[in-house]
Amino acid sequence: MTKAPFSTLSDLAALIAQAPGPSEEARTAAEARNGQLTKPPGALGRLEDIAIWYAAWRGAAAPRITRPQVAIFAGNHGVAARGVSAFPAEVTAQMVANFAAGGAAINQLARTQSAHLTVTPLDLETPTADFTQGPAMAEETCVAALAKGWQALDPETDILVVGEMGIANTTSAAAIAHLIYGADAADWTGRGTGVDDAGLALKIQVVGEALVRHRGASGLSALAAVGGRELAAMAGAIAAARLARVPVILDGFIATAAAACLESEVPGALDHIVAGHVSVEPGHARLLTALGKAPLLSLGMRLGEGSGAAVALGIVRAAVDCHAGMATFAEAGVTGG
Repeated sequence: MTKAPFSTLSDLAALIAQAPGPSEEARTAAEARNGQLTKPPGALGRLEDIAIWYAAWRGAAAPRITRPQVAIFAGNHGVAARGVSAFPAEVTAQMVANFAAGGAAINQLARTQSAHLTVTPLDLETPTADFTQGPAMAEETCVAALAKGWQALDPETDILVVGEMGIANTTSAAAIAHLIYGADAADWTGRGTGVDDAGLALKIQVVGEALVRHRGASGLSALAAVGGRELAAMAGAIAAARLARVPVILDGFIATAAAACLESEVPGALDHIVAGHVSVEPGHARLLTALGKAPLLSLGMRLGEGSGAAVALGIVRAAVDCHAGMATFAEAGVTGG
């Protein structure tokens, strides 16, 4: 396992700021190829844009997806003790065991997509601190979790899905969004695992307390202030993919909040990302709008685990396969190209 090339949050920010962008040569070649495929111009709609985006990041005019990875990270949150979740904290470890046994939804979806699934639990026996009382993580704790995510990216991966498991992490995600983008706590806070009206009111109160305690935090400092180890690990994996020019499909509200910390720190940090879906968690659509990411799917999902992004992986693969596999007018001997 390669050591992550950063030891502070500012080190990571500098790495992302210097990261290479997509290949404009590959983009131009992919656009030219798209114009010669046996279809009317624009007939495949957004699939054409997705294929060209993927080609530019992979540096090839007609790439294929052969090694997709679904990377799941799990962490526990001290704020869970405030009663913001419908489930107890021990469920996190129980679900990690379920992932290992192949019994979760993401196991089935990864298998459907022929994706390599990795699961990384992060110090489940040591929850982060209650962020209403102080920072959720010291900088070194946050950096260690970011590094775990960075190291989880398989060198052979050619497209990445990140997902999570962590009781109370919708509260953490809402707090991140509230710190970075403002608005009201209620605008970012939903029912998560299914809390009742009283539970929702408590979550909104807790998210509001986060802003009072950590006002002014943004970017990676917001991640440390109110995030969790699994959110930091997702951000680390996304950052590693950015430097490796590996496209990423974003999952739901929690993964999007983790990604938003990178974009808030370094504008353009998420150019290698598409949003897989929009969940029913009310803050997710608002957060995607803030990031300028239009979701590929809207299926009423709210599971996490990378599940929505894993379903969207099928859309991206369809786009790339059509682009690489279709004949050109000249190849097919069809008039009109």
